[in-house]
Amino acid sequence: MNVLDGIKILELARVPPAEMPGMIMADMGADVLKIETPEPDRVNDELNIRRTIHAFVNRNKRSMTLNMKAPEGQAVFRKLAATADVIVEGFRPGVMDRLGAGYEAIRAINPRVIYCSLSGYGQDGPYRNFPAHDMNYLSMAGLLNLIGEKGSKKPVIPLNLVADYAGASLHGALGIALALFARERTGRGQHVDVSYLDTTLSLLPATPNMRFFFSDGVAPKRGEGFLGGSYPYYAIYETRDNKLLTIGCTEPWLWENFCKAIGRPDFARFSRKPDQFVRAANAEEDAARREIEALIKTRDRDDWYDVLVKADVCVG
Repeated sequence: MNVLDGIKILELARVPPAEMPGMIMADMGADVLKIETPEPDRVNDELNIRRTIHAFVNRNKRSMTLNMKAPEGQAVFRKLAATADVIVEGFRPGVMDRLGAGYEAIRAINPRVIYCSLSGYGQDGPYRNFPAHDMNYLSMAGLLNLIGEKGSKKPVIPLNLVADYAGASLHGALGIALALFARERTGRGQHVDVSYLDTTLSLLPATPNMRFFFSDGVAPKRGEGFLGGSYPYYAIYETRDNKLLTIGCTEPWLWENFCKAIGRPDFARFSRKPDQFVRAANAEEDAARREIEALIKTRDRDDWYDVLVKADVCVG
């Protein structure tokens, strides 16, 4: 028996992050019925790309095509919604209301429904109708400018794993689960309002060099802090065969293991220090990293990997 057996979910979404909560629920046994929008009777590159991406988030779901712009389609949806446990929608605020399927309309016929809305900036506020994607949320949250090497003009654009999936998708799935738990206690459903921007901001305090911004207003800069890549114990090194090793030895004892393994136990003194949360490496720490870079380039990646794994070093 799966934990969500018997839970019925309706999903209306056209972007993968808004479709992932339903996939997670389906994996746990929920009966997820995906409401598809009628596609034009043609095949083009954009449609093929869309189908490829969406295959990732649609496992274990059933689906049906429904024209939600037609009164007949809206009537069918309301009939389905009357007995649904959860509705997940990923449109801009106001769209579902215009389709006669907003939270208030559905709650009137199904007070126990959990209605999860995933949108860029939430259901209210001055940005609610603005279009955006992952990179836009990262930049608005102040996260994007922290990614990349110190001194580079532009930050590095990560894959859409932060705001889209770690942010909206996982918070959406968690919000639905918590709302279902609350319904067991109260008998009432609720509206779960998930904002891509808000959930990105909620992840920022997990970044060590942001702790002083939230407590003291000290804004971090790219490449600073002990996870910024400037310190020798948390860095990327190129090997003799032009491949790369990631070293992540933030604990002093793991860094000591690394230093012994590369034949430089004297470098153990460059382990992580309390004052490195918000500053970049100083000249001496930077010089140590460059010495290690030269040493790592004397052997191939896989040779180093075997040595370092056996030495109990955090390596990738």
